[in-house]
Amino acid sequence: MAIKERMSGNEAVAYAIKQINPDVMPAFPITPSTELPQFVSNYIANGEIDTEFIPVESEHSSMSAAIGASAAGARTLTATSSCGLAYMWEVLYVAASDRLPIALALVNRGLTGPLNINCEHSDSMGARDSGWIQIYAENNQEAYDNFVMAYRIAEHKDVMLPIMACMDGFITSHAVENITLLEDDLVKNFVGEYKPEHYLLNKDEVMAIGPYAVSNYCMEAKRAQAQAMMNAKQVILDVAKEFEEMSGRKYGLFEEYRLEDADYAVVAIGSACGTAKDAIDKLREKGVKAGLLKVRVFRPFPGKEMADALANCKAIAIMDRCESYSANGGPLSAELGAALFKNKNQAEVLNIVYGLSGRDMTVEDFEKIYEDLADVAVNGVKEEGYRYVGVRE
Repeated sequence: MAIKERMSGNEAVAYAIKQINPDVMPAFPITPSTELPQFVSNYIANGEIDTEFIPVESEHSSMSAAIGASAAGARTLTATSSCGLAYMWEVLYVAASDRLPIALALVNRGLTGPLNINCEHSDSMGARDSGWIQIYAENNQEAYDNFVMAYRIAEHKDVMLPIMACMDGFITSHAVENITLLEDDLVKNFVGEYKPEHYLLNKDEVMAIGPYAVSNYCMEAKRAQAQAMMNAKQVILDVAKEFEEMSGRKYGLFEEYRLEDADYAVVAIGSACGTAKDAIDKLREKGVKAGLLKVRVFRPFPGKEMADALANCKAIAIMDRCESYSANGGPLSAELGAALFKNKNQAEVLNIVYGLSGRDMTVEDFEKIYEDLADVAVNGVKEEGYRYVGVRE
């Protein structure tokens, strides 16, 4: 039977880790992900799992140790946030190019400066081109479910790429919500044992991991890595379908909320989507055809699929919880904007930055965005560039 519980996002992900019982976890503490290695360490100390925990001196070291463990054939994970992910930057690319299916529990927090410990997507979005799969959660339930699915995606023979399972710092990681857990044996059977075909400690195979590649070979390796990311899209959907059969909870590359007949749509990632849903329900009662496209998977980027889902909208607001400093908006705006253009969508588009450094996004803020969308659907977008929401100009 499903287990009803009340947990924070960090607790929920740690519980999924306990159920999976991975082989190795190197980690270094950083707010707001510190609780994750703390919970796992407690599980190990209490004899509930036999994961090898490796305390390290930095996040660069934790990812380096994860690479070594995964290359040796171990199911491996780590956790971090913000500047911790930035400190891993160099070796994030190594993990992906070496095709190592490491799972990273990433609790999204803004990068400095100024120094801030609250929610923002600048950490994961900064690493969007590092070759990692990226999946985002709106709430604690999704954070748990995403991590249960993570290894099945990353370790698939057609993928073999590392994966970031992301959730919003404090808003999701520390807030306690009702959650439905799966039974231990269901999770163990679903995730299965990790049996890599190629790994360094395989005595019957002589191989190298991460060797120097000259121009004659390096581009082919990158092409194969790119193909793996393309393959991941279908694998994510296949794993989600199997997960739905087990749990009753449905997932895709994105979620469409009251989008089927929407004239005005918001596209966003993470916890703010719950607030947007409340605004949509209020507006629907007034006859406003408002909808939401909640992005779950950012890498691989489902541009064509999202453009198709938004094809009948008159106006769209694409919302980024980070700043690219491109003078044109954030990364979601750039990538989805390109997909809409390529797909020949006719909607007017507002590019919006919101919620930086944990700034609240309210129901009223979303209602105002939908009001603005109704205006631009008729009169077009007047301003150049993009806009901020909830900021003192």
